[in-house]
Amino acid sequence: MRVLVLGASGATGKQVVMQLIKRQINTRILIRETAVLSHEIQDHSLVETVKGNINELTDSDMSALLHDCTIIISCLGHNVSFKGMFGNPRYLVFDTIKRITETIKKDPAKNMKLILMSTTAYTNPLSGEKNSIAEKIIFSFLTLLLPPHRDNVKAANHLVITTGQEDKNINWIAVRPDSLINEMEKSSYEIYESKIRGPLFNAGKTSRINVSHFMVELVADDSKWNQWQYKTPVIYNKDGP
Repeated sequence: MRVLVLGASGATGKQVVMQLIKRQINTRILIRETAVLSHEIQDHSLVETVKGNINELTDSDMSALLHDCTIIISCLGHNVSFKGMFGNPRYLVFDTIKRITETIKKDPAKNMKLILMSTTAYTNPLSGEKNSIAEKIIFSFLTLLLPPHRDNVKAANHLVITTGQEDKNINWIAVRPDSLINEMEKSSYEIYESKIRGPLFNAGKTSRINVSHFMVELVADDSKWNQWQYKTPVIYNKDGP
């Protein structure tokens, strides 16, 4: 097994890589030339590092990146800065997920699992989730005015609606944390099929290390994968808001 981690230099991506190392899973990471990684990741024998920008890869580069990988974990996101929020690439996550699925489709012999780190700001239209009138209004404004939110929604919809369950060689799960926070140690957490809190007016909290632990559990435990395949599970810290 080899897992490809995208966004491995980000706050959650680093945690995912550490969880994979802990489980002795071979890992390939794609990071920017300027990205800084700890020595425990950068120099680890289980970690293969590829440098480059995901949005600048040629078709050949993308095929090489996916080669020998059976699972992809995307922790891609936009930097919290003016350039990161409003500069290019506007659709970093969506374009990446779309391109990966298209690349996999070109080779019917491939059978790959894809885990997307999404957000509770995404409402799954096929699972019966509904937003209140106030939430609908605010999310409409966020979609219009905030490119990262629009990007996250498009990326999740590409899996839920466009990819769906028809392409049997693409198996996916979109994990939705709520209000990401930093904690040093894993704590108890709960997984739900749909949101049990309002992400705008009654948000919970989810530590990045708990998100990474759950995503790597999906990698390592086939029964857990089968439980959540083609779904958009929501993860909350068990200790409350």
